[in-house]
Amino acid sequence: MLQNQLKHIRDILSEVKYPGTSKDIVSLDMVQGIKIEGEKVIFRLVFQKANDPFVSAVKKKCEAAIRENTEFKDIDMEVVFQQDLERPLSLEKVSHIIAVSSGKGGVGKSTVAANLAVALALQGYKVGLVDADIFGPSIPKMFGCEEAQPYMTEVDGKEYIVPVEKYGVKLLSIGFFVDPASATVWRGPMASNALKQMVEQGYWEELDYMLIDLPPGTSDIHLTLVQTVALTGAIVVTTPQQVALADAVKGINMFESPGIQVPVLGLVENMSWFTPAELPENKYYLFGKEGGKLLAEEKGLRLLGQIPVVQRICEGGDAGTPVALDPDSITGKAFTELAEHVVEAVEATPDQARRVRVQRH
Repeated sequence: MLQNQLKHIRDILSEVKYPGTSKDIVSLDMVQGIKIEGEKVIFRLVFQKANDPFVSAVKKKCEAAIRENTEFKDIDMEVVFQQDLERPLSLEKVSHIIAVSSGKGGVGKSTVAANLAVALALQGYKVGLVDADIFGPSIPKMFGCEEAQPYMTEVDGKEYIVPVEKYGVKLLSIGFFVDPASATVWRGPMASNALKQMVEQGYWEELDYMLIDLPPGTSDIHLTLVQTVALTGAIVVTTPQQVALADAVKGINMFESPGIQVPVLGLVENMSWFTPAELPENKYYLFGKEGGKLLAEEKGLRLLGQIPVVQRICEGGDAGTPVALDPDSITGKAFTELAEHVVEAVEATPDQARRVRVQRH
């Protein structure tokens, strides 16, 4: 009987949409700890940030939905803000968590994430990389560790996944746990839970930067991420062409929306121009010229870097040797500069005073 009542309350609340979105508050994991004590319904309503403009509106919708569809009139809602919740133990020593995102696929987001991680590690930072591109995990191949098998360890009575380490970067990817020859067909909640497990159950220890390579577009996985961890900020990757820029705007708007409010650290313009290895001074603008730069100026964002197209990027990704490993190459220099600009952007975030200032090791 009680279980049926709890399910009924949950089903009712799943009809309450977060304002401005098509997502309901249950799928957004905003409703937690539903209990019934006598004639009283008790639950916790979790918002991302204390300045969420829709706290009052969502509370009223919840109260109205329960009163209209049940006999319960006594409703005890505890409003909690994600930033005030206890941080998962695995992330206590992680100074900064950065999402690497793109509005569409095919713009080289994972290549940027992988090489940025390596460039940061070469500059002396402790770095972790989570491959959250659940449906197309490519990080294991890019790092040449497709056969790696992370193992479990027990710490203080809790089980953790020990990340694979390569080129000074700690790695976790769904690609380590699924057959690479099989298509990963998961419903949204399954994919979101896999991401939460990798982030929260990874044995990360001390990190200066954790990068999370997100799937392209905007989906439940992106919403799960902001509900799971307090992001320092997000990086949006695009190419100079107009079709990619239009989707990049959607990604920027998602992170800056009232329900998410994650700072966009800046844009990375990938595939900015083609440079032949034998003619390093030549630039051929295959996908348009400086579209990312113009978008950054329009949105008042930093242009964190412009990454040229050279054959070696493709070869390095296929061979498992990211081009950032050679900081003297054309692309290696571009990723070195990108890493430096990301560090500068992180240090300039408005809430930096609350965060741990990282030092090179």
